[in-house]
Amino acid sequence: MAHQYEAVVTAQGGRAGRVKSDDGYIDFQVAIPKEMGGPGGATNPEQLFAAGYSACFGSAIAHVARGQRLSLDRSQITARVAIDPDGQGGFGLSVRLDIDLPSIDEATAWRLIDEAHQVCPYSNATRGNIPVELALVTSRAASLSKPAAPVS
Repeated sequence: MAHQYEAVVTAQGGRAGRVKSDDGYIDFQVAIPKEMGGPGGATNPEQLFAAGYSACFGSAIAHVARGQRLSLDRSQITARVAIDPDGQGGFGLSVRLDIDLPSIDEATAWRLIDEAHQVCPYSNATRGNIPVELALVTSRAASLSKPAAPVS
């Protein structure tokens, strides 16, 4: 099957090694965070996942907004990716997306967020696999959040 785009990144040494993309844009060390008993001092897989998810979700929101002829000013997505023991000897991830859409009213913002969550490739990949919480963060009101509803 032909892909529209395929990213290729190679890791050497696991969490205490190096990651490098085939085009050279990514080429840096990774380290186990101090909170997990490592030395810290470099990025880690959870930060890389958070970067990808927040950027992708931001593009999904913009895509949905364009389709509805809405203009987004100063939108910002912050991804919080946590790793915890899963109780079965392994580890699991959870995600919270803090979504700031200051130029959009609350009802419209939630509609955009829900639709973006259906088209974002990261949301589609994580759906049913890890907990994802979507939070509308705005200076107009307190943070409002809800877990993402599973879609069949």
